[in-house]
Amino acid sequence: MSLQMLWSLFLAHPAVAMNALALFFGLAGAWLCLMTRLREQRGQARMLAQGELESLSAEAEACDERTLRINRFFYRFGGACLAAALLLSWFSTRL
Repeated sequence: MSLQMLWSLFLAHPAVAMNALALFFGLAGAWLCLMTRLREQRGQARMLAQGELESLSAEAEACDERTLRINRFFYRFGGACLAAALLLSWFSTRL
C-alpha cells in the first residue's frame, strides 16, 4: 500500500486507526509488565536454587540497586504504555 492510500484510510476511519494504535500500546505495555515480572521470578528462583535466598527479608538485600532500578523503569514504562492505550481508546470513542 502506498502512503497516500494509508492516509486516505485514516481520514475515512479515524476511530479505527486510533483504536489500532491503542491496541498496539496496550499489547506492548502488558507484554513489558509481564516480562519484567517473569524476569523477577526467574531471578528469585535462580537465587533460591543457589541457596542464596534464606528468608524473605534477605530477598530485598539480594537484589542489587541496578536491577531494582531497571525493573522499576520497565514497570513505569509499561504502565505509561497502558495508560496511553486507555487514553487513546477513550479518545477514539469521541471521534
